[in-house]
This record gives sequence, C-alpha cells and structure tokens, in this order.
Amino acid sequence: MLKLPGLIDPHVHLREPGATHKEDFDSGTSAALAGGVTLVLAMPNTQPPIFDAETLNLALEAASRKAHCDYAQYLGAGPKNAETVAELAPKAAALKMYLDSTFGQLRLNDMTLWMEHFSRWPGQTPIVTHSESRSMGAALLMSQMYAKPIHIAHISLREEVLLIKAAKERGIKVTCEVCPHHLFLTNVGAQQCCAPTPELTPGRKEVRPRLATQADVDALWANLDVIDCFATDHAPHTLAEKDGENPPPGFPGVETLLPLLLTAVDDGRLTIDDIIEKSVINPRRIFHLPEQPETWVEVDEHAKYEIRAAEMHSRCGWTPFEGWKVKGQVRRVVLRGREAYRDGKILIEPGYGRNVRT
Repeated sequence: MLKLPGLIDPHVHLREPGATHKEDFDSGTSAALAGGVTLVLAMPNTQPPIFDAETLNLALEAASRKAHCDYAQYLGAGPKNAETVAELAPKAAALKMYLDSTFGQLRLNDMTLWMEHFSRWPGQTPIVTHSESRSMGAALLMSQMYAKPIHIAHISLREEVLLIKAAKERGIKVTCEVCPHHLFLTNVGAQQCCAPTPELTPGRKEVRPRLATQADVDALWANLDVIDCFATDHAPHTLAEKDGENPPPGFPGVETLLPLLLTAVDDGRLTIDDIIEKSVINPRRIFHLPEQPETWVEVDEHAKYEIRAAEMHSRCGWTPFEGWKVKGQVRRVVLRGREAYRDGKILIEPGYGRNVRT
C-alpha cells in the first residue's frame, strides 16, 4: 500500500443549508473520506448564503452534527457586509468573492464594493476570488493596491496561468488552484485516451468556468509549477437538474480527485510529491490550516478499476468521469487516530469531523 497524508480540498460546495437533496455535510464529507480527503473548505453560496454571524452559525451547527471529516466554512462577500465578515474572519476558512458568475446576495457588480472588502479583510487568510480572464486581472490589481494575499479559484485558461506566472515573478501575493475537470476534459471531449464514449451531454458539460480548449489544457499542464493547489470545486447537482431545460453549472469531484491524479502519476504527467505539495502542503500554508495528527490514507496504487457513480457516496448520483479507467484506489483512511474509511465503508459517526477554526 502507498501511504499518503490526508488530502485537503480547499474548494467544495456541500449545499447545506438550502439544497440538501443534492448534498449535505454528511454525504459530502463521506465522499471526501472515500476519496482520501480528510479536510474540506466549504463554499458560502448556499441558500441562504453564509455572509453574517447568523448564517455562519447555521452552517457550522449543521457541520458539527453531520461532518465525517474535518472542515472550515468560507464567508461570502456581499454588497453590504464588508465590516461584518472582517469581524468574523477568525472563524472562517477565508473570504470568497464572486466577481463573475453568481446571483443573489453575493453578487458584486460594482468595483468599489471590491475595494471595501479588500481594504477591510484582515489578511491572515487570502481573499479567494471566482474571477476569470479580465476580472482576474482586476482582482490582481486590487490585491496589489491593498497589499492583501489573493487566491484565484479554478483557473482554466492559458491566459490566466500565464498572467498569474507574471504576477508571481513581480512579487504580487497571489496563489491559485486548478480542478481535475479542467486538466482532464476539454470543450470538445476528454483528455484521456481510455475515457469512454459517448461524450457528456450539453447539460452535463455545464460548469463554471467552462471547459476550455485543448490549447488551454496543455498550458495548464505545462505550467503546473505556477499552480499551487489541486481543488475539486465539488459542485453536486442531481441528474434530473443536469438533464433538465436549464441545467445548473457544476460537477461533483471530491471522490474522484485522487484516483485521477494517481492515474496521471502512472502516465508520467505528475509525481506523488506533486500531489502532496498541491493537495496537502500548499493548502495548509495558504489557508493557515492546522496539522491533522495521526491522519493518513492508504492507497492500492496498482488497483485498476472504472469510476462508477453507483459506487460513490455523493448524494447527487452522477460523475462526469463515469466509466473512466483509473489506476490507484483508496483502501483505508485514518483520521486523528481513528479508522474512518475502509474498502467503500464510512466507519466513523457523523459529527466526528472537527471545525479547524475553533
């Protein structure tokens, strides 16, 4: 067995509160453990969004009862809550700003609202932005103006990774993450020769940022040294929703992260050290996360199998990688000294997961 430290996923949507028919802290953290992830950072664009003390407590109370793995909860930047979220910063994973695709109470249409959040956020943890292309450039400018660290979520384009590379070379405090679906899928098909056909339906392809071109994917692989973290943007929706008339964007991903990365290791595109650096060391450093003592993952690195949603733990019941042949299977997870997962079964009770910000 290959023994790895427990992975950290700094970008998951657990849909609680408000959409627990898709996922909740119970099912989502079960999927995390099955994927070798022992710590998740949960996004704030729920229903209601997590953007003040009342909603933060609502999410954390649910997590304290249900979570199987460790966690922290993001706060969302809204048009009128810059002072409130700054005061709550010690209790949060970080601050999330939606500068492109979102709706409702977390939409920031006016750049003066960005300025207020950048000026007030205390800066112990980064401001995490959903920003694409030009809005990403503007966010980098804000970071430099206010001397605040910024973390760019789910980069997907050649121009984005090259801009971040240039910003780092000039000393701007920027880090970034990439998702497996932006490494292994393109807007016309799969990056993997053993991926099954037919391709995803249009509704099941819907994701933000959108799947990009082969040239963009190639640029991400060519500049992995610029990318700090692997993150899934685990965003579960049901098949009925994805196959409906107005399919919501998002893919489930927390349970398939490690098998896909290990398959890339087998293909010679990554190393085990790359996985540890970008899924353990860097997320812990960037988000100031505590060590998880007596925590590790055991992987059968020689196991070959096909990804099947029917065998997975997410409540949404599907995966964009259905039928993909992968090599490397999580067999056992130990979390803080207790056996948490073995061979498909969650072995610890809901509520064992800890809030790492307390």
